[in-house]
Amino acid sequence: MTKGEDIDMDLDTYTQDGTLNIYKKPANKKTTGTWKACRFILGTECCERLAYYGMSTNLVNYLEKQMNMENVTASTSVSNWSGTCYATPLIGAFVADAYLGRYWTIAIFVAIYIAGMTLLTMSASVPGLTPTCSGDTCHATGGQIALTFVALYLIALGTGGIKPCVSSFGADQFDDTDEKEKESKSSFFNWFYFVINVGAMIASSVLVWIQMNVGWGWGLGVPTVTMAIAVVFFFAGSKFYRLQKPGGSPLTRMLQVIVASCRKSKVRVPEDKSLLYENQDAESSIRGSRKLEHTKILTFFDKAAVETESDNKEAAPSSWKLCTVTQVEELKALIRLLPIWATGIVFAAVYSQMGTVFVLQGNTMDQHMGPNFKIPSASLSLFDTLSVLFWTPVYDQLIVPLARKYTGHERGFTQLQRMGIGLVVSIFSMVSAGILEVIRLSYVRTHNLYDEETVPMTIFWQVPQYFFVGCAEVFTFIGQLEFFYDQAPDAMRSLCSALSLTTVAFGNYLSTLLVTVVTNVTRSGGRPGWIAINLNRGHLDYFFWLLAALSFLNFLVYLWIAKWYTYKKTSGHAL
Repeated sequence: MTKGEDIDMDLDTYTQDGTLNIYKKPANKKTTGTWKACRFILGTECCERLAYYGMSTNLVNYLEKQMNMENVTASTSVSNWSGTCYATPLIGAFVADAYLGRYWTIAIFVAIYIAGMTLLTMSASVPGLTPTCSGDTCHATGGQIALTFVALYLIALGTGGIKPCVSSFGADQFDDTDEKEKESKSSFFNWFYFVINVGAMIASSVLVWIQMNVGWGWGLGVPTVTMAIAVVFFFAGSKFYRLQKPGGSPLTRMLQVIVASCRKSKVRVPEDKSLLYENQDAESSIRGSRKLEHTKILTFFDKAAVETESDNKEAAPSSWKLCTVTQVEELKALIRLLPIWATGIVFAAVYSQMGTVFVLQGNTMDQHMGPNFKIPSASLSLFDTLSVLFWTPVYDQLIVPLARKYTGHERGFTQLQRMGIGLVVSIFSMVSAGILEVIRLSYVRTHNLYDEETVPMTIFWQVPQYFFVGCAEVFTFIGQLEFFYDQAPDAMRSLCSALSLTTVAFGNYLSTLLVTVVTNVTRSGGRPGWIAINLNRGHLDYFFWLLAALSFLNFLVYLWIAKWYTYKKTSGHAL
């Protein structure tokens, strides 16, 4: 066998993206990765999301009814906690990219997650830890409230190691240097989001009904058991996984570029960019990463890759004085992502209304299905889930092939186009909710129902607004997952995936800020306010119009940013 034939055999046998198997050997294409590994990852995600949504979907009602919180307090508490769940992924992502890799990060943080779920279940079922209730009124002690929030924030920390790693870990199972596998990766993100919503559908229907009709002990205990099943799924697929090697601290590498650029602020960048410093081998100097090609933006940071006389005198120049082009481009790639990231915050604020203001609106409407069955208002999020389950396969199997014929793009739409479509659809969700509230308040005024707990309008009038949110998710959230993974430098994929998730965190914080400001301003002078304690005397429709206007302005900004975005280009292969 010639040397050339030996190399060809290696290319056919082993991945070229630097991934290893669980035994730290080069990953064999035939026995590891692709869909045979992803079935375990998708099963894990389905169970984990069922557990998460089974606990979070109805959380605003749990705090309001069991902890005796006022509706605005409960709403902001849920928004703050949910925001934290999407902020802690920055911690898990850093640990994964820098030190442990995605597999072991998931394994460690899942233990924290289960501890939090167990504690929350105990706080809702163990005598002495649960609030004392008399009829529909409950009285929670300070200690019981504290225990509940300790459990919730343990869960938030646990999600920090799972959220940014599971989607990236699944995408790692497809070799970017193999065109056939690379094409399958785009479908993976669609089906990944699909199984998330299968779990959410069960949670928002079955588990919410158990919580409202059987009890919170059972309603929170089932998600805890489901989380344990998720762990079994995850470890069962270990021998099939491809593991990306951690590349060291990305924060250190980026800081080195900034420091080196500042040190060389007076140095002139050569016209010929091939003169900039780079590792001469095919592999990048960053472990587990391919080389990144030079881009013509943010040229100040190119100074970090300019070799000076003092650098040439040193046998091994310090990375705080001289950086490779790939290292410089890592920082540039992250900076390029930030404006796109910022435009996702308003969309996430719209999305967060499903767990807060939509639920409060639903509480004021007729929740009966027939004479004997009453659907919890939080269960209406089931229609968001059904919308996602409908649009995901439609997008993957119908829209993409059709769009491909007209655009010539392998994915039908570019990732930025896909996300933009979702931003437009999200505006319709707020318009739909606003129109419904106008009609509901008109009915209240016409029939003088200001002091009635519910208005005789079926809660199913809320379905369109949930359906629009679900459609927007398929375009924006899935597009965002794929975009941030694809545009991230190889050794920063967990971190960039976490960055995309923080849009949800900031969206929740923005929602909290808007609710707080709107409440304080509109309730001044003794007025009931837009989000009144008695919504029949408020103007919730104004709040929805505000979000619709913000969404429209956000879309215009997004169009301007997307127009100037440049996609990354790689070369070589990972070490």
